[in-house]
Amino acid sequence: MFGIVRPCRHVLCKGLYADWMGHLCGLCLALRDEHGHLSRLVTNYDGLLVSVLTEAQSPASTSRRKVGPCALRGFKGATVAESEGVRLAASVSLLLAAGKMSDHVADGDGVYARRPVAAGATRLAGRWSSAGTAMAGTLGFDPAPLTAAAGRQAVLERASVRASAGAGQAPGLPELTAPAEDAVAAAFAHTAVLAGKPHNREALETAGRGFGRLAHLIDAVEDLADDRASGAYNPLVATGTGLDEARRRCDAAHAELRAAVGALDLPRPALTRALLVRETGNAVSRAFAAAGAHGDGRPAGEPGAPPEQRPPGKRDPGGLLSLACTTLSCCTCGLYRPAWDEEHESSCCGRLDCSGCDACSNCGDCCSCCGEDGCCGDGCCCDGCSCDC
Repeated sequence: MFGIVRPCRHVLCKGLYADWMGHLCGLCLALRDEHGHLSRLVTNYDGLLVSVLTEAQSPASTSRRKVGPCALRGFKGATVAESEGVRLAASVSLLLAAGKMSDHVADGDGVYARRPVAAGATRLAGRWSSAGTAMAGTLGFDPAPLTAAAGRQAVLERASVRASAGAGQAPGLPELTAPAEDAVAAAFAHTAVLAGKPHNREALETAGRGFGRLAHLIDAVEDLADDRASGAYNPLVATGTGLDEARRRCDAAHAELRAAVGALDLPRPALTRALLVRETGNAVSRAFAAAGAHGDGRPAGEPGAPPEQRPPGKRDPGGLLSLACTTLSCCTCGLYRPAWDEEHESSCCGRLDCSGCDACSNCGDCCSCCGEDGCCGDGCCCDGCSCDC
């Protein structure tokens, strides 16, 4: 559950990367301090966007605290975010993880088909759901859209499966993405309450729906090859949506998200724009490049549809090596990623050639153009700042 927004250090200038890590570590430590070490497993990149959004709407920076060395930071100390936004991110992460785990148990996915694993996962999901609900209550946040999302999604998917067997009408792709959209919209909107910016609520809901739709569609595209091979449910296959159409919908959702972020009153906009605008765009490009989106455009479930393309030596080998790398990636909050999961590195870290950059007006696709750290004046060159430098 590392999320679709996963920037590497080469696409954020030094100050923004430090802020992003402050939110990430703050979320991880908030989970540990209030719910124990095991809850740190639910730390995810997309969840911390709630913390980032809360801070972006505040004139002053979120409260920070210094923490001791951590193995994930090379045994170095750090300054991490500490605020109600961080706690909301922790609540959201717990609730979404609980819903996802319950869904895996209900579907009998993989190891969850084994009774001992299913029983343990059910108890853990219950603990996380209770903890997330209790934390949401202390923040005045109604968790109903999040707690209901997994159940609604399961009902829609079952209806889609029945329809494919000739029983009933199949839900369309917009219906299938609706639970994710509603959940993210609710979480994003509550950041306006925490930050004291009620006039931002409508734009935040719109941004949340766009992001939720993107996350659902990108997940479907990334899983497409494996789901076709295993026969597992995939919304693109179930609705007969081709990759070209899926890309069109992703681009439309990204445009909606970008417009909503542009409409927000944000005293501190740089990190929010870098993550919610540029990095979501990178995520779309990354997903479709891996899925062979420039193929023949056939519906995703048809024979001959473009397979996922991975270069030799970058394929998941499976077995114990895959399990060990997955565990290490999870235990490091995704900071370690195996070679077969590093397409995002080539998509973001290879753009260091700044030829063609003209100060701040054309820096959206490269780094370190405006200065030593790629920063200028009141923002970051890599975020497409509008300052004069």
